[in-house]
Amino acid sequence: MTDDRGPILAAGCVLWRPALSGHGIEVALVHRPKWNDWSHPKGKRKRGETAEACALREVLEETGQHCELGPRLPTVRYTVAGRPKEVVYWAARALDGDFTPTREIDALLWLSPAAARSRLTQPRDRELLDAAVATRH
Repeated sequence: MTDDRGPILAAGCVLWRPALSGHGIEVALVHRPKWNDWSHPKGKRKRGETAEACALREVLEETGQHCELGPRLPTVRYTVAGRPKEVVYWAARALDGDFTPTREIDALLWLSPAAARSRLTQPRDRELLDAAVATRH
């Protein structure tokens, strides 16, 4: 039996800020205890919500950070429980905010791109990180 509801639509960001050291950038990664993984902030779009609004909302909900969307990154496609999922991403600069752990996201790390790359659980998230870093050069 095929699932004809169409893909699950989601959006997120590779969230970055200038490094506190003054050299380069730091990237935010979130830990999801349900999956025990490290990833970029993202989530499902609500009915009638644009991808941009979803990305901004999910970053705020998962990291506590207000951000400014930058360059669009590649759309990631994969299957969840037999249903296709499409996640639209942007590189986004963190502006301000404070992280508060929740049941969904219990940790936030700010890491150099190299450290973030090795911490990310999914290869597709490493590819997104590489694409976001490339937009900064």
